[in-house]
Amino acid sequence: MNIADYLTPYKWGKPVLTGSGTAGSFDEHAVDCPFVFRHQDKFYMMYVGFDGHGYQTGLAISDNLLDWQPLGLILRRGGGNGWDSLNAAGCWMLRENDMNGQPALKKWDNKYWLVYHAYPGDGYENGPGRIGLAWTEDPSLLTWNRLPDPILSPEDGAEWEKGGLYKECLVEHDGLFYLYYNAKNEADKSIGWIEQTGLATSPDLVNWTRAASNPLLQVTPEAWDSKFASDPCVLKHRDKWAMFFFGYDGKHAQEGIALSDDLLTWEKHPEPIVRSGPEGSLDSKHAHKPSVIRHEGILYHFYCACRPSQPGDITVNFGNEFRTIAVAASQPLTDN
Repeated sequence: MNIADYLTPYKWGKPVLTGSGTAGSFDEHAVDCPFVFRHQDKFYMMYVGFDGHGYQTGLAISDNLLDWQPLGLILRRGGGNGWDSLNAAGCWMLRENDMNGQPALKKWDNKYWLVYHAYPGDGYENGPGRIGLAWTEDPSLLTWNRLPDPILSPEDGAEWEKGGLYKECLVEHDGLFYLYYNAKNEADKSIGWIEQTGLATSPDLVNWTRAASNPLLQVTPEAWDSKFASDPCVLKHRDKWAMFFFGYDGKHAQEGIALSDDLLTWEKHPEPIVRSGPEGSLDSKHAHKPSVIRHEGILYHFYCACRPSQPGDITVNFGNEFRTIAVAASQPLTDN
């Protein structure tokens, strides 16, 4: 398997976005789950913030992909329909598929579309997550309308996903929508749970059918992705589809790559492509949750970086960690 075109060995080494650390703000404790795209001649990042009670979703803007300015909340607590009123973690907007082209949003039914998940309880990922859709006609992308009901729920799925549904990736290809998502089984008290990645398809964003071959991306026993194969980021590169994802072995989460000819059958590269860093580095604990774009010939791989908290950190997340957004690239990056 030739993966040279997908590699980003040059880490920026410092956060591109951190939580605010401000009491009562939606990102008081952490930021997570970057999704980077191009819109109206600017770069945008949708991301999730954690405030100790649940996830809410914000938007940031940049001219150069390295310096980011938060714009505000787009999915907030209390704005949902009961099942998603406590939290909403936005993970993907419908965008152009080509990894080498403009990472621009695209419309369907003259609307922009966003996919997110929500947990039923107060706290850190408390209870089985469900997946929902929101849409907007607002070009500023600041005001979204959530569909009243989830489009996928764990109760309707197989045993591998009964524990809850997580981060999503929405792709449109040849008139069909592909919704990739990771999910967990119900935890075994002796070994915890397993997270793997599945697929549901729809012709209209309303009626969804899970793939018969789910989970499409499975964990590998006794490997770097033995517990999780999660958080899909699916893009087209020439005649192949690429799925960036993260694997977890119980100690470290790291980024991987899988390739496909048909969006259904995936072959994983056996080793991580973005590894957790050495002790003391920004991503010494985890380097995970990919968002990948190309700009001016450089491939940018945004991810969530975690290390144990240190004195002076602006935020401290659940689990006594510093959780922030970082980037690696195919070429060395310099301050602009």
